[in-house]
Amino acid sequence: MEKVQPKTLPGFMELLPNEQIQMNEMKERIKKTYESFGFLPLDTPIIESAEVLLAKAGGETEKQIYRYEKGDNDLGLRFDLTVPLAKYVSEHYHELTFPFRRYQIGKVYRGERPQKGRFREFYQCDVDIIGEGSLSLYNDAEIPSIIYQTMHNLGFYDFTICINNRKILNGLFEEVGQKQNSVEIMRTIDKIEKIGPEKVAEELEELQVSQEAIRKILDFIQITGNNDEKIAQLEKMITQEGELQQGIQELKFVVQHVRALGVPEENFQIELSIARGLDYYTGTVYETFLNEYRSLGSICSGGRYDNLAEYYTDKKLPGVGVSIGITRLFYQLNELQALKQYKENMADVLIIPMVEDIKPCLPIVTKLRENKIATQIYLEDKKIKAKLKYADKLHIPYVIFIGEDEIQNQKVTLKNMTTGEQQTIGIEEAIEKLK
Repeated sequence: MEKVQPKTLPGFMELLPNEQIQMNEMKERIKKTYESFGFLPLDTPIIESAEVLLAKAGGETEKQIYRYEKGDNDLGLRFDLTVPLAKYVSEHYHELTFPFRRYQIGKVYRGERPQKGRFREFYQCDVDIIGEGSLSLYNDAEIPSIIYQTMHNLGFYDFTICINNRKILNGLFEEVGQKQNSVEIMRTIDKIEKIGPEKVAEELEELQVSQEAIRKILDFIQITGNNDEKIAQLEKMITQEGELQQGIQELKFVVQHVRALGVPEENFQIELSIARGLDYYTGTVYETFLNEYRSLGSICSGGRYDNLAEYYTDKKLPGVGVSIGITRLFYQLNELQALKQYKENMADVLIIPMVEDIKPCLPIVTKLRENKIATQIYLEDKKIKAKLKYADKLHIPYVIFIGEDEIQNQKVTLKNMTTGEQQTIGIEEAIEKLK
């Protein structure tokens, strides 16, 4: 029989067990952080009706959707977690309590060209707060505190949460006579971190933006100083009531309340070039960078949107949220050998029976597991050296030997695989040490 070559499709990531443990630990820490802020879990289907997925999609997004037919059904794989959230809230509107605070960690699919560190299948870790009719601006200030706590719980401390407001940019574009080009301009200036001011200027010229307007836009988004100094410079620019004034006041409110929520000044800053390329952001926007690894790009992004579910319901459902692209983050940090070391194995202890009849060993295995000690028993017929090597390769921290003497005296021999220390003690004492 001809063998089929085993290979994983391009753009899909498979991990070795030790890496998967790390990935699972990262997801678990994110989950626990989200829950500590009172967010509720949600799990929506990977497969949705193409009609639902395409209602909000268009352009490149529509081209990237994995779409297929099954019988009479036109189906697609979800390309993000926001569209399924919009559908879910619209469908279950009368069963939900608002503000609706949900988190979801799940795989999404995009048929884009796979590149190093970019995948067609990847995990997103989303958190959103959805209001009914309106949503307090306080929620915009709470988001950075969620990002801050999440990064800390993942073991990252040197990072910057960049904050801006789309209304400020919209107001600026209106003042320089470029309101009609606002979406294209925002998409362009959002790339300033990657391509630099000169390339941004060139792209703005291609949009038929005047040299004077380009100068004002670039001067504006490169305003320097600390957060308070930037706000003071922005407030000097207010000449009349309008979107610019509203955006500046909202940004000032958010900054004041981010501080009140205990986020240190060194971990967040106003960054006026942050625009977020997606059209549906309407107010506060966020991007988060690891300072040592700026080349990774933003690892946690999002913002405020006026109406989450406008394509599915007439109800006005404003919201604010962020998403961590954990697959890309994991891959890139792993490549840089900068991944935080969490748990390296699943077992706390390996039981090695030293007798042919293992039945007397099994109650001990059960008792350890009942005490929430992850326990594995080695059952293969190997030499003792091979059994210890097995525990060592899997980084199992303790081994328990059970021989005739141990069974007769109702004891176990506990070996610390790090120090090599070994002692014969009672089962209860062993449980306490392992705990």
